[in-house]
Amino acid sequence: MRFDVLTIFPELFAPHLTQGVTRRAFESRQVDVRLWPLRDFAEDNYRRIDDRPYGGGPGMVMLVEPLERALAAAAADRGDAAPAVIHFTPTGRRMDQALVQTLAAGPGAILLCGRYEGIDQRVLDRHVTQEISLGDFVLSGGELPALALLDAVARLQDGVLGDAQSHQQDSFSDGLLDCPHYSRPEVLPDGREVPAVLLSGHHADIRRWRRERSLALTAARRPELIEAARAAGRLSKADEAFLAKL
Repeated sequence: MRFDVLTIFPELFAPHLTQGVTRRAFESRQVDVRLWPLRDFAEDNYRRIDDRPYGGGPGMVMLVEPLERALAAAAADRGDAAPAVIHFTPTGRRMDQALVQTLAAGPGAILLCGRYEGIDQRVLDRHVTQEISLGDFVLSGGELPALALLDAVARLQDGVLGDAQSHQQDSFSDGLLDCPHYSRPEVLPDGREVPAVLLSGHHADIRRWRRERSLALTAARRPELIEAARAAGRLSKADEAFLAKL
């Protein structure tokens, strides 16, 4: 898959693409990331890509012409006349694991990273196929959401994580929050211990403990996810019996 990132700050991406476990996906081109510096598509001497908004008001608006030249160049380089174009904005669909899984199984997209007060609406109306938000808050630009999406997609690719089952146990992989995890030592100097069931070697008991901790944590912190899992038929009779005791 390939992601073309249109941004005025391409230098923000290099550290992420070369560090950590997800770099395997980027270095192998399982997730092929191409960076398109937007100022390269400005035609004036100042490489201007923004101007004052019509109607007045604070801030600057990103201009149509440089953005459309960049979009056309990325689409042509992809050999795709109608690529998916994702714009990051607080007004978009909130990014979740289901969306990430869909993107991870697809051909990729062009990622449009806005800045300032935003992008001229005429660009969005003509080119954008999907709008995505990280949540109900405002960032300075679309680069951080783009990095979050790339990281989430990369870790789902075959061979990227050391254990193929790692992402299957992540929070939201089955619609619930992940269970707690423990490692050495078994007992800390202040007496805090690893739960005994995790040391038992009884795999069925461990699986059930992890499931119940996941259910309890989700019910306490994100009860709407329990309702969604119930509606989707992802809760077993044992799950429901445990939840009834909480």
